Amino acid sequence: MHVTVQPVTSDPALPTSVDVAVIGAGIAGCTATYFLSKKGHRVALLDKGVVGGEQTSRNWGWCRQQHRDLRELPLAMKSLEIWGDLNREIDAETGFRRTGLLYVTTRPADFAQWEEWTLKAREHQMHSRILTPQEAKAMTPGSTGDWIGGVHSPTDGRAEPSLAGPAIAEAARKHGATIHQNCAVRGIDIEGGKAVGVITEKGRIRASAVLCAGGTWSSMFVRRHGLRLPQAGVRSTSFRTKAAPQVTDGGLSMPDVTIRRRLDGGYTAGLGGRGLVELTPQALLYALPFWPTLKKRWGGVTLGIGRSFFDGPESFANWSFDGTSPFERHRTLDPAADPKLVDQGLTKLAEHYPVLKGLEVEQAWGGMIDSTPDGIPVISAVDPLPGLFLSTGYTGHGFGIGPGAGRLAADIVAGDPPIVDPHPYRYSRMIDGTDLGAPGMM
Repeated sequence: MHVTVQPVTSDPALPTSVDVAVIGAGIAGCTATYFLSKKGHRVALLDKGVVGGEQTSRNWGWCRQQHRDLRELPLAMKSLEIWGDLNREIDAETGFRRTGLLYVTTRPADFAQWEEWTLKAREHQMHSRILTPQEAKAMTPGSTGDWIGGVHSPTDGRAEPSLAGPAIAEAARKHGATIHQNCAVRGIDIEGGKAVGVITEKGRIRASAVLCAGGTWSSMFVRRHGLRLPQAGVRSTSFRTKAAPQVTDGGLSMPDVTIRRRLDGGYTAGLGGRGLVELTPQALLYALPFWPTLKKRWGGVTLGIGRSFFDGPESFANWSFDGTSPFERHRTLDPAADPKLVDQGLTKLAEHYPVLKGLEVEQAWGGMIDSTPDGIPVISAVDPLPGLFLSTGYTGHGFGIGPGAGRLAADIVAGDPPIVDPHPYRYSRMIDGTDLGAPGMM
């Protein structure tokens, strides 16, 4: 079921040349386009479907610094600074509210990990508050859980995935960017070993730089040009409810279920750490670097084989730039929700909060999370192909860190001083034998 997303009107004409062509109008592509346009660059934002149509509109809507991998924490902190002023800056509603985020648990292992992270995060001037059992209970009135503790991050918040991407894209247009939906990029135009533009289904665009922000499609896209990008798609399930009693004004993570208050008075809910990984040609190609991650996340991962073995973003498709590409055959990747996970989520919510018993589901959906072996995105120039840049592999963190990630990508493409140290996000780590290890906090 397609997720409802705020519609954006496409510009009528494809430009013949721009400074930067951005592939993919999810949160990564939209924010990069916005910041590049603010810098004065001419940008074309291109998507095979619609702005925010895939994972950007299917996530939980958490905007957090809490529990980020420490390598990613500086970028998350910059993102929250940007989120805090974004509605005013672009004069539009992204849904962002600095409501704080709350985690509570009955599991000693969770609590020990949170305590350890909180101490380390203070070195980055990120201050969360560890909660005693009494404090955790006081912050979750009406809950039935015997919480052994929790953690609260008051400077974190929430936003609306269906609004944010389109609002930021429209803001980029005010700075001169053009937006082209249902316009798949089939490949990169290469001359003399350099990227000089893109080849779309509607014609070529010359560009001084090309930024691929294609989410789960990025690895297939660059593989067509002989480039390796270890990435795996994890299928997730989320759902939103009709208006319901307020038990939190922000986001609340409990054992087995997570909720986020919506502007419409309902909740967006999901089951943390649960996902389906299909055995695909791409998954087999990059199985070795993902093995440590799979072992660490084994309890929440289901393996399967489906149509995507032969079709979809992880198949070994090949195509001509002059003919129909896989991107045109899949305008919007729309995996089905797992009804068992929806039922489990509803059951757990009713157990934790009796007032939420009988919640009505407004819509349930599946998503495809573009994941890297170390859980850290690639925001980087691609040295083997000068002129090409990547912003992908967000591993379920992309929406919350989207503004900072877009600013970092824009800085790198423009050759400006980066907003944070770009070293953790370099593409070269994916291909030079760096020990990627297992991801940190997710």
